[in-house]
Amino acid sequence: MTAERRLYVGPSLRRLRRDLGLTQADMAGDLEVSASYIALLERNHRPLSAEMLLRLVQTYKVDVTTLAGKSGADDAARLQSVLKDPIFADIDLPSLETADVATNFPGVLEALLRLYTAYQEEHLALADRDVETQAGGGPDANDPVAESRRFLAARRNSFPGLDDAAERLAQAVAERGSVVDYLKSRHELRVRRLPSAVMVGSTRRLDRHRREILLDDSLDGASQTFQLALQLAYLEMRPDIDAVIRDGAFDTESGERLTRRALASYAAAAVLMPYSAFARAAEARHYDVEALARQFGASFEQTAHRLTTLQKPGHERVPFFFIRVDPAGNVSKRLDGAGFPFARHGGGCPLWTVHQVFRTPRQIVTQWLELPDGQRFFSIARTVTAGGGAYDAPRVERAIALGCAAEHAGRLIYTQGLPGFGADSATPIGVTCRLCHRGDCTARSAPPIGRQILSDDIRRTSAPFAFSDS
Repeated sequence: MTAERRLYVGPSLRRLRRDLGLTQADMAGDLEVSASYIALLERNHRPLSAEMLLRLVQTYKVDVTTLAGKSGADDAARLQSVLKDPIFADIDLPSLETADVATNFPGVLEALLRLYTAYQEEHLALADRDVETQAGGGPDANDPVAESRRFLAARRNSFPGLDDAAERLAQAVAERGSVVDYLKSRHELRVRRLPSAVMVGSTRRLDRHRREILLDDSLDGASQTFQLALQLAYLEMRPDIDAVIRDGAFDTESGERLTRRALASYAAAAVLMPYSAFARAAEARHYDVEALARQFGASFEQTAHRLTTLQKPGHERVPFFFIRVDPAGNVSKRLDGAGFPFARHGGGCPLWTVHQVFRTPRQIVTQWLELPDGQRFFSIARTVTAGGGAYDAPRVERAIALGCAAEHAGRLIYTQGLPGFGADSATPIGVTCRLCHRGDCTARSAPPIGRQILSDDIRRTSAPFAFSDS
């Protein structure tokens, strides 16, 4: 007598249930069985009986071959095909082991196939961008901004050589009293503040003929001081900046110039907020950005920016990331000292409060963040204003966010009195919609790479898109 062939349909059953928008409890109710039995079927811990197969076909009007066909063999074949990719060339996986994974570990199989699909499509997208770049039309082709950002990101926005040189310069400035006094005695340059109409669009200008540094008098105190420190950095720290620049390779002249500007700004901030003194104060004040800004006579944004640079070997402090965006979501500054996976293409996640603080100008908003891969971060966000200074002067409103990994958040004053990181307190965000696989996100603007969109002729979900498991 021939032994009865057992039928295991775990992946097919799970796919059917999800495509129908049902929970295990919903399906169990429809089929008049327990939810735990459905779970066992989906995990291939129980075979599907002929009676249950008939009940599924009658209840959901599906083709019997959808469930009872060669789904196990097909899944094993798909996995075997995936494993032929050169990326797995050095791994010996016999066909029998592949079949065992497909039959006995359907969840692992599903995860692997989904991950490989995402990898494959992104790989093709990168190849397409590479072709466009070679043709001169790619998104990063001859892009000086991207080139400069890559340079800074590769070094985590930390330049100890500039910090050391700036600290020496800051000490010399302190001995003369102020930056203005130092410029006058050391470089025979006097500072003049002139109306915006006279400056004709400039906020700072070096007039070598008259031995003057001209400043727009509409600048606030922190901005004026920073511009003087920036001019001083160009006058005395050019060799130090050149040494850092020589460490990079630039394809465009504009990319090198933008990087030089960024390094000069770094040096200016290091003169106004010398590394040793600023790092000690940051710890003493528990990274209170407003308090540090007042102590060092800097703006909120300048201080937040400086906090991202405190990674001098042997003297590291909390590693921060920083981003600045406008109301349209355009990123004008992005610095990473904390390993935050910023979106390289497309927009960021709208659930991050940096995109929402325009509703509450100049108020600090705190937020716990959790990425799809489980990485946890804490951020503060606030608006900042550039320009202004007079009734009819143009102003630019932007939002900045400063954040760190969750394990460092306890050292920040902003977490005092807040509940610790937990499922209830965290906001689930993604890097960008195309790389985020959170299926129930109602803020989604685009489907993620590697997922097939379901039609909405039978069911419409609350999220903008519904996805198939296939």
